[in-house]
Amino acid sequence: QVELVESGGGLVQAGGSLRLSCAASGRTFSSNYVMGWFRQCPGKAREFVAAINRSGSSTYSTDSVKGRFTISRDNAKNTVYLQMNSLKPEDTAVYYCAAGPASAIQRASPTYWGQGTQVTVSS
Repeated sequence: QVELVESGGGLVQAGGSLRLSCAASGRTFSSNYVMGWFRQCPGKAREFVAAINRSGSSTYSTDSVKGRFTISRDNAKNTVYLQMNSLKPEDTAVYYCAAGPASAIQRASPTYWGQGTQVTVSS
């Protein structure tokens, strides 16, 4: 069993930055899982934001955040990060950390979900 705990959410003005962290505990995951971030706005489906492979050598992100968001991981700390710059009001959502095989992340059906952290961007 793996537990994912997000932190770093909050309220920020448009154009500002936040860094989300996701700490994994329960069993060593560093070499086992692709890690990802998803987000969900009220009344909308959860959507993929970014993912990173097991070694951290490859990353993937949705078009709307490319050039603004950066995903990274520190396997020694069992932690994945999402650096969010140039934030826009439309980035407002609950952000969820996820872990699982690449195919599961691609299907938005990861093995493990975090509890979510709220990000609010004011205009």
